[in-house]
Amino acid sequence: MVRPVIIITGSILASEDSLEELRRLSVEHVVRSRQEPGCLSHGVHQDVENPLRLVFFERWANMDAVRAHFAVPESGAFVKRAGELAESTSDLELYQASPIG
Repeated sequence: MVRPVIIITGSILASEDSLEELRRLSVEHVVRSRQEPGCLSHGVHQDVENPLRLVFFERWANMDAVRAHFAVPESGAFVKRAGELAESTSDLELYQASPIG
């Protein structure tokens, strides 16, 4: 039986002054998040068209895992600090998707 997964996307636009710190914080957040129950994948990528934009792509086993992820104090601290450093953030988007096959 193929089970649906939850996909989360989002991005942060850094300033030239904040890019390195945002990259460092984002990588720390991603590495930590990958260890959480229900995390299937979690990554941050630098936009090749706009190197100041960091793009997040996550896959979670279910909404319970997503809720638990957002409840982790370190996740909240990351969101708060990233928001302070960012020029702007995109809306987080959550999707439920069923893998093919």
